[in-house]
Amino acid sequence: MSVDDLIFVVSDDLIYTYSAKRFLEDRMPKVVILRIGHRVFRDSRVTTHVCLTARALGADQVIIADHEDKVVESTIRDVTNRFGGPFDVQSGKPWKQAIRDWRAIGGRIVHLTAYGLPLPKTLPEIQDTDKDLLVVVGSEKMPGEIFKVADWNVSVTNQPMSEVAALAIFLDWFKQHREFGHEFSKARVQIVPSRSGKEIQQLSA
Repeated sequence: MSVDDLIFVVSDDLIYTYSAKRFLEDRMPKVVILRIGHRVFRDSRVTTHVCLTARALGADQVIIADHEDKVVESTIRDVTNRFGGPFDVQSGKPWKQAIRDWRAIGGRIVHLTAYGLPLPKTLPEIQDTDKDLLVVVGSEKMPGEIFKVADWNVSVTNQPMSEVAALAIFLDWFKQHREFGHEFSKARVQIVPSRSGKEIQQLSA
């Protein structure tokens, strides 16, 4: 099936027409990243990279647990305002409350950890779910309780590595590379691909 194909959906005697690309995007579960262990100032740069990676690779939101960081929030909202969304970031919610709230709406939980089961083995089961996903990434030592509350403890290789890299690989595999064709809405600027140099195109408001 090509992304340019049309899909007809019949509901209550009405017929809706979708492009295949729009249809697939609408049916994808919502993906929210829960960042645990963030330390204001010390981790702000890495957490910013977690948020940028999440946005670029198709996640819907990042929750920075336990500590408010308005600087990171402002940086990510500025990027979203310029390069498009939708994407949201919030900070300060206790991680246990975030988990409880997620469970209350029926969502599933993926914990990215070097100690989990390999991504290639767990991915088919994760992709089969039609529930929204909360993807947990940590900073230093993660609370042991996370291993028990997660539906899947997933490793991107069983080696120590950056949480940013692990998140990027997980999202790319989960989204099946569709993020390369994703179009962000309400963007004010757009990067123009180039063999050499930098080019940014201003878009109409």
